[in-house]
Amino acid sequence: MPRPKRPRCVLSGPIISEFKPEGFEQKGETILSLEEFEAIRHIDYEGLDQSQAAEIMNVSRQTVGRILRSGRYTLSSALVNGLRLKVEGGCYTMGGMRHGHGPHGRGRRHGR
Repeated sequence: MPRPKRPRCVLSGPIISEFKPEGFEQKGETILSLEEFEAIRHIDYEGLDQSQAAEIMNVSRQTVGRILRSGRYTLSSALVNGLRLKVEGGCYTMGGMRHGHGPHGRGRRHGR
């Protein structure tokens, strides 16, 4: 059984949550999750690097890379194939609220 996903911190949702092509009959729809939207916003729009985006989203850099790759594929598929794009869902917490203290909201590190 895979372990559960850790919620990603999303600062805010999109202003517009749906995009659809004009001028021809719609072929279908695809969904861009809010964490994919957030990764694309931080890296492609704001120009942050993956480690900076990872810190904001409260995940590892490798996880941000996977989320970004998936989001870019979904976005490009919608554009190339003329699909309606909806931004919704995912595993996230809104507003960048971190629970706990210390790095990545995991609580204080005790030990050695």
